[in-house]
Amino acid sequence: MIAPRYFKPARFPADGAPEPLSFSVLRTARFDEVDALGLVWHGRYAGYFEDARVALSKYYGISYQTLHAAGVVAPIRQLRVDYEAPLRFDQEFRITAALFWNDAARLDFEYLIRDLDGAVLTRGCTVQLFLTLRGDLCYAKPDIYEEFCNRWKAGTLPPPPR
Repeated sequence: MIAPRYFKPARFPADGAPEPLSFSVLRTARFDEVDALGLVWHGRYAGYFEDARVALSKYYGISYQTLHAAGVVAPIRQLRVDYEAPLRFDQEFRITAALFWNDAARLDFEYLIRDLDGAVLTRGCTVQLFLTLRGDLCYAKPDIYEEFCNRWKAGTLPPPPR
């Protein structure tokens, strides 16, 4: 689980909310991702976050394809990255994404990138808003996401794999 909270509690309301959902993926920094110093280029981290976010979304049945088939998309509205230590070429690391409950029609993710010893290398977060396929903002949760949230709150979602 990701702790402590990256945002202040007022940012992501949590009164009576279910526990965040988390999912981790392992990666290795590839040669094409590093600069001349052998350090992962800063612009690659958004893609690393996406690796974990896509895995979590697919596991819980709310993938981009599933949302699109239901008539909505969820583009990134906000991205924040805090670099604490560099990733290097051929270094293995774990990316963890956590989806936090929100009563609004949005997806609030927090991310941690750790080395295999558990040291935190990078922290980040994204906010995604729901839009119709025409590009109109959804002010209420789309039906597919509302159904997912009902299962989440009821505790009937599968636990993350170990």
